[in-house]
Amino acid sequence: MKREAAIGLYAAFLAAPLLVLPGSPANAKACPVKTVSDLKAADAAAKAVAISCDLRLDAGDVVRAPIELSGSKASNVTIDCGGGTLDGTGYKAHTLAIRSIRQTDGSWDVPHNVTVRNCTIKGDLRIIGMAENGQGTWLKQSSISEGHTARAQAAAPAKITVSNVIFIANGRIPLYAGPGTTGLDVSGSQFIGSTNSVVIYFDAESTGNTVENNVFDIRTKSREQIALDGSADNRIAGNTFTDPVNGGIFLYRNCGEGGTIRHQAPQRNVIIGNKFRYKSASGAKPAVWIGSRQGNSRYCFNDAAYPFGSSLNSRDFAEHNSVTQNLLPGGSPSLIVNNDADNQVSGNR
Repeated sequence: MKREAAIGLYAAFLAAPLLVLPGSPANAKACPVKTVSDLKAADAAAKAVAISCDLRLDAGDVVRAPIELSGSKASNVTIDCGGGTLDGTGYKAHTLAIRSIRQTDGSWDVPHNVTVRNCTIKGDLRIIGMAENGQGTWLKQSSISEGHTARAQAAAPAKITVSNVIFIANGRIPLYAGPGTTGLDVSGSQFIGSTNSVVIYFDAESTGNTVENNVFDIRTKSREQIALDGSADNRIAGNTFTDPVNGGIFLYRNCGEGGTIRHQAPQRNVIIGNKFRYKSASGAKPAVWIGSRQGNSRYCFNDAAYPFGSSLNSRDFAEHNSVTQNLLPGGSPSLIVNNDADNQVSGNR
């Protein structure tokens, strides 16, 4: 995403106050009846609501206040909308944010094992570790030392399950996995509406995530549907992309943006059994593009002077990936582009 827009969004997020409703920490229990009723009564102008209890809604319920699951007290929490809606229309905060908290000693208090299911989300779901995006202060500071990938992953939310969710995009990125996110599992969900950027963004140093059996029937302004930006060991399988003329799945490394060194390369990703269905493939960008940037961004040397990662070499190093058995009705295998070494590309038709 563009640096100015990302920084502005991050600043607005940090400035937003929180309203903490009572709940049970650690091993979450059901939210009290009053907590649920207060949440449903809050409007879009309300403070963001931090919960640490299992939230259960019913079909027809609409929650208009932004929700936060913050730190380890939000671990093991389930949000089951039961067909209800989290409506982020009309405010700048994230519809739902799952985030780590930086402690005064510099350590990170991290949520694990969070489940979001059976919801309609109007707006976005954001997963936030060291930073909201690849340009945050603490992330940048960590990136100038060896061992950054492990630190970013240890600081980020892990084992997040998103299932049977309808994402209705309203311009923002519907699902953003921030730097270091591990074990995000997105399945059985739909993405509709329109976004000014991508649909799912896996930011730098993220790893071991799964996107499986989802439907992407969504318009992007100019970009691809899924971005793997320095993200490794992910599995993207069995999804359907409806007319992804601006691109399907791109693998690259966003060298130097914001001065943050990207240590991890987009490697060992498995992209298998997806369907890219085109009305017309004339002029379409690649369905899968391995190594889509290769240092061709204006900010690629903003992280210079360190002997590792994108500071040492701005190329994507999108290697050891597997792109197999994908179907491209209305298109052709030529829409799968491999610009790097040691990748397996086969059985696509």
